[in-house]
Amino acid sequence: MDKNRNPFSPGAGTQPPELAGRDAILEQAMLTLGRVKQGRNEKSMLLVGLRGTGKTVLLRKIYTLAKEENYQTTWLEISEQKSLLKALLPELRRVLFDLDNGEISTKVKRAFRVLKSFVSNIKLSAKIGDIDVGLSIEPERGTADSGDLEADLVQVFLALGEAAKDKQTAIAVIIDELQYLNEEELSSLIMAAHRIAQESLPVVVFGAGLPQLVGKAGRAKSYSERLFDYPEIGPLEKKYAISALQNPVQKEGVSFTKEALNEIIRVTEGYPYFLQEWGYQAWNLAQSPKIDLNIAQQATNASIQRLDRDFFRVRFDRLTPAEKKYLRALAELGHKSQRSSDVAEKLGIDVQKAAPFRNNLIKKGMIYSPNHGDTAFTVPLFDDFLKRTIPSPFSSK
Repeated sequence: MDKNRNPFSPGAGTQPPELAGRDAILEQAMLTLGRVKQGRNEKSMLLVGLRGTGKTVLLRKIYTLAKEENYQTTWLEISEQKSLLKALLPELRRVLFDLDNGEISTKVKRAFRVLKSFVSNIKLSAKIGDIDVGLSIEPERGTADSGDLEADLVQVFLALGEAAKDKQTAIAVIIDELQYLNEEELSSLIMAAHRIAQESLPVVVFGAGLPQLVGKAGRAKSYSERLFDYPEIGPLEKKYAISALQNPVQKEGVSFTKEALNEIIRVTEGYPYFLQEWGYQAWNLAQSPKIDLNIAQQATNASIQRLDRDFFRVRFDRLTPAEKKYLRALAELGHKSQRSSDVAEKLGIDVQKAAPFRNNLIKKGMIYSPNHGDTAFTVPLFDDFLKRTIPSPFSSK
């Protein structure tokens, strides 16, 4: 088997050779892009799901679709270290320069002044550090300079939307890892999306985040459920998982046996990232164009070794000892979500003392609460990794 022809490419946000089982989401995204471009209202879309389900891949596809529809398109990725404003402002500056393409537009010039006003004020309040939009223009005094992020970001988005409308184009703001936004940032973004929808301006927001994003958005603004669609991105149904594995290799004159497919889908539980990893390893291990059960089982060993070293380990190593022990206790209790009180009991402490560890792990994107009082991992198969690699510190009693 020629490893250079291996069609699989496991990686963070890497486009798979077969984007299976996501047609309905992409069709809705296309409808949204089409309606917003015509000045018609349509809900923005926030994709939610665990790690490894392909949220970033879908956002990248939506980004491409928006570009093909001649949208001015931004790509932002939030992190624990990078705030909304640090990610957003350079992209808005770039979009305005793209709109300012030599043809004089008073709306675009005003949007530049509003952005300058906004940046100048938040720099004074030390909200974004030393970022500089590099605009040698006078700010729009009295607009987007109140110091209230929610009110001011609305004014920036309104000016942006009016500029896009004047230039007969549309703007797609695409944001990954939204769960890292703090309450003020998320509330401000929701309010800005709300106002541009009310004004029927050609700006749309697509985003993605871990499952806790839905609850955070609801707490930030009660009307967020009416403003956004929240499609849940989960593991693939078996028929789509088969397509994701089989179709790419068949184009290369190779095929998986039925037994191999069943084994890989059983072990990976249909999560797209893991299907890519197992497919990649199976191709490299195969000695003939027929990938059988034996190769699939070898691929499991090779995949687990690499995931333990890279995908799982890098997340685990950035935690404190107390946070690691909390996760080990959660893993000890079983594969599904667990009551937070049971995790605390396993740790030998009361729920109040365990709460800070749980809250920090939620902020770091390691766990989430699927229901009130419940706790679950955001990374599929992470409990198995912990039990494989971290000796249990708990007694067997």
